[in-house]
Amino acid sequence: MAAEDDFEARAAVLARVESWRRRAPKLADETITMAHGAGGRAGQSLIEAVIRPAFSNPVLDALDDGAVLDIGDGRPMAVTTDAFVVTPRRFNGGSIGDLAVNGTINDLAAMGAEPAALTVSLVLEEGLAVDELRAIVGDLARAASAAGVPVVTGDTKVVERGAADGCYITTAGLGLVAPGAQLDAAAVRPSDAVVLSGTIGDHGVAVMVARGDLALAADVASDTAPLHELVAALLEAVPDTRWLRDPTRGGVASICNELAAASGLGVELDESALPVRGAVAGACELLGLDPLYIANEGKMLAVVPAEDASAAVAAMRSCEAGADACVVGAITDEHPGLVLVRTGFGGTRIVDMLVGDPLPRIC
Repeated sequence: MAAEDDFEARAAVLARVESWRRRAPKLADETITMAHGAGGRAGQSLIEAVIRPAFSNPVLDALDDGAVLDIGDGRPMAVTTDAFVVTPRRFNGGSIGDLAVNGTINDLAAMGAEPAALTVSLVLEEGLAVDELRAIVGDLARAASAAGVPVVTGDTKVVERGAADGCYITTAGLGLVAPGAQLDAAAVRPSDAVVLSGTIGDHGVAVMVARGDLALAADVASDTAPLHELVAALLEAVPDTRWLRDPTRGGVASICNELAAASGLGVELDESALPVRGAVAGACELLGLDPLYIANEGKMLAVVPAEDASAAVAAMRSCEAGADACVVGAITDEHPGLVLVRTGFGGTRIVDMLVGDPLPRIC
């Protein structure tokens, strides 16, 4: 009887939490803060209360990393756009240049698309050293060449000293969706497996260490990498892949919350299965951060049928960027709209959207 009472009490708590989370978004802030760009609840409120109503249409309202457009002539086309304002502009494992290329490619890959072309616009601040700009452009060109995706057009603007932070990059990407790919949160089903292509938190910690203001000396390199070949291998091995997303700002936690909200189902993650490098775990422990909320720039989260989980992991591991791929959780209908983590002690904890701004300007 006591166990039944505990279950009912827990169910009531989950129901109240879910009711609170589904309230219509309200933007109480009178000015923009850094939290609005951190990929968490503040940013979601900004989008839902200000940006989405201005442009609302069926394609935009899906709030995916890009849009799939049926132009009536062959394969559907995917399009995405992004902006990069990371500070510092160079960090262990990458720079704003290759980050711009890889981030745009990965948004296309998350739509099941093979990238075909990129556009690049540079916003430069008066006083930026030409040698630094040359290095950034070189990084961008090498990353595009390595991924086999050409930069086909662009623009350059210069603003007065103090009106920017050295260099900002904006991009757009075009690609063709893989034949048969049907990636949609609505396709996700209870018991589906959640598969992650590798370790979490690498990029966010690498940028944090590069800033130098926290006196950290962790040897962590950013995971920035293009993932279109990994996604192609996954879709070939598991054509019934349900959903894909690269967990950048807000980390795996925020992406899983987006999935739970869009699918109307719950996500359960296994804490012991989450791959975290020792240096990343140590840095997060020192700073009181949860690796689940730390940004990645070279990882893909996939939802696949449970019976295809092993094939999905094998397909990801066939690519260098997916060497540490593993199953990290499952979809459930027991707590719709919520993300729970099963801890090593046998209990569970709710993982909500990121609140606040623990790591500003990581991409």
